[in-house]
Amino acid sequence: MSTTVSQGFCRSARRRAALGGAVLAAFLTLTACTGSPTPPAPSETFAAPTGNASPGGTGSPGTGTTAPAPDAAGGIPDLVANLSPSVVTIFTGDGGLGSGVVYSADGLILTNEHVVRDNTTVEVGFADGQRVAGTVRATDPVTDLALVQADRTGLPKPVYQANLPRVGESALVLGSPLGFENTATAGIISGLHRSIPGSASNSLSLVDLIQTDAPISPGNSGGAVINMRGEIIGISEAYIPPSAGAVSLGFAIPAATAVEVAEELLADGTAEHAYLGLTPSQLTPQIADQLGIDATTGVVVLSVDEDGPAGRAGIRPGDVLESMEGVELNAPEKLLAELRNRNPGDTVGFTVRRNNQTLEIKADLINRPTQ
Repeated sequence: MSTTVSQGFCRSARRRAALGGAVLAAFLTLTACTGSPTPPAPSETFAAPTGNASPGGTGSPGTGTTAPAPDAAGGIPDLVANLSPSVVTIFTGDGGLGSGVVYSADGLILTNEHVVRDNTTVEVGFADGQRVAGTVRATDPVTDLALVQADRTGLPKPVYQANLPRVGESALVLGSPLGFENTATAGIISGLHRSIPGSASNSLSLVDLIQTDAPISPGNSGGAVINMRGEIIGISEAYIPPSAGAVSLGFAIPAATAVEVAEELLADGTAEHAYLGLTPSQLTPQIADQLGIDATTGVVVLSVDEDGPAGRAGIRPGDVLESMEGVELNAPEKLLAELRNRNPGDTVGFTVRRNNQTLEIKADLINRPTQ
């Protein structure tokens, strides 16, 4: 089965040299979480007490709290009651629906880019039933994050946890799955640093994620994943549906990543990302045979931006990237995850297989082009 995602792979307006040949389809079907007000079949991409939002503080976004984290002894009901005013529903003009999390008391909302895609204005619904106008302030398709300015102030700003949770730790998901606003689901953290197999050909965002078995459904996108201290540990991103044979496989963007990108978007409307300038694909026995090499694992280069870092470094279509800075590259998603942890200006070394020769090539990463 092929991987289905809504985001497109990085494309540059610059020239590309292409490698001919078929690309093996990935084995998973992935669904991101955007839903609609009427419960639909899972769409492409991917119940809490209500009350008036309490006044918030004026600290820097994403670092303080004006919605006190309840003591763990209060249990899940208190956690949900305290956090629900900080989680919103986002309605788009094309009938779409997603979720969001308060990022600052003055009405700034953090959500997924795919929730607001192609929209400049939205409607934001709160747990107390109030709906207000919202303006899409900035987006970052690479990490699938966006900021929306809601026409409301005095919002309770939650704590965004800077550290990753522990595997096995309890987790709650708050959002509006299938249009059921203010819904809470529970589970645990199932894994860290997850990348979705087969997603690289469609998306740059589905790497280095938190995995949870707390149910995530269409409409949860952009909502909160919280720990038992009432802190935001992730932003709901995607799930693998039961039709792919999955049972409770959901994924979230780590809170630290979300805050880092949000702060960059606030600064100048854009976020910087390291850019290598090539199109990767999984190396298969068929492709290895076509290339005449004996490699069994690695990332095959389908095309290269000739004016980008890879092209200038001498990487060619048909090369197989075996490792980056000593880290084995066993899938395109692994390459994207490693690049996610690099900055423009970094120099990285690759072990490259070409015609059964092993080459050591260094590339100077640049900021990802906007077009």
